[in-house]
Amino acid sequence: MSTTEALSSGGEATFDWIDVRAQARAKAGLARRLRPRQADSTDLDLASNDYLGLARDKRVAGAAAAATLKWGAGSTGSRLVSGSTELHAELEFELANFCGSQSALVFSSGYAANLGALTALTGPGTAIVADQHIHASLIDGTRLSKADVVVTEHCNVDKVRHALETRGKRRAIVVTDSVFSVDGDVAPLNELHEACRAHGAALVVDDAHGLGVVGPGGRGAVAEAGLVRAPDVITTLTLSKSLGAQGGAVLGPSRVIKHLIDTARTFIFDTGLAPSSAAAALAAIKILREEPDRPERALTVAHDLSYRLKEAGFQVSTPSAAVVSVRAPSPEQAFQWAESCRTNGVVVGCFRPPSVPDQISRLRLTARADLTEAEIERAVRVITECAASAGVESRPR
Repeated sequence: MSTTEALSSGGEATFDWIDVRAQARAKAGLARRLRPRQADSTDLDLASNDYLGLARDKRVAGAAAAATLKWGAGSTGSRLVSGSTELHAELEFELANFCGSQSALVFSSGYAANLGALTALTGPGTAIVADQHIHASLIDGTRLSKADVVVTEHCNVDKVRHALETRGKRRAIVVTDSVFSVDGDVAPLNELHEACRAHGAALVVDDAHGLGVVGPGGRGAVAEAGLVRAPDVITTLTLSKSLGAQGGAVLGPSRVIKHLIDTARTFIFDTGLAPSSAAAALAAIKILREEPDRPERALTVAHDLSYRLKEAGFQVSTPSAAVVSVRAPSPEQAFQWAESCRTNGVVVGCFRPPSVPDQISRLRLTARADLTEAEIERAVRVITECAASAGVESRPR
């Protein structure tokens, strides 16, 4: 359309390009839509990241309700103005203490924590070496960093070493997830840290899917690797998965946390985390301390789901945490499979391009510590029975 035609249309054609792209996504089986949940739903949830089953725990929800009545519905401003309460300070202390880190800083989301950490710790004089499968928030952080970015093959430490050896910048940061969100595999953190030490680089680890599930008492993959007190390691977290709340945090040396307070734009200019979410996360940490068997139960459920679905003939990941991935032949079949499961009362994640870095579509199941044996059996039965309706073949062992 010419400029003259666009002007004469009264603006109606301005976003016609959106319709064209929407049609292309629909044709490729990549269209998305929102699905509001009902509070009283009886569906079996294998799609959320509520690994420990704490989001609806009365102790967690009750703490959030009490904090709302005491502090109000929102934090009222940015953390540096009016948005820091005694709850925020207590949460930062408890997070650092629980995970074994020197200091912590709470953000309004895990996404904001990743953006804030990467942009504040890098810049034009920095090289970033990032794993191919890192979270989208980390990817966006690298894009905003103005640093030189090298993306390396998934979990390939040799490629990381080479990128560090050949970098053209004095400072360098290696960026990885601890537990990767698609297949649930774990990064070789100790080997990555050794490579960083050998080349004067820092290591930034997103432990969103590790906290509450792996490590001693659910303290995360960084703790399991013995790296929480390392002076050159930074950990980012979300409070919205195992802790059943909302928000994010960065853990690390005190001087790094102080630097983020002064320079991280997603901390300085964003409204602080709601007091209710801070109180919920505090309650969840207390439960984790008092019930250290919850992380082990989540791992047991994940392995049980993986084993039974493999026995049913599907291509299934071997979980290192609470994520179980079941491959589908195409985006369309993954969507149909997930829809059929939902119709039969089992809600599963449906991961398709561009959300998956390897471009392979799959069902993504999340194990929960509170799942019963009957619910696990139900989930496996429904997933198996619904595969045929989506044209997905299984080859039972």
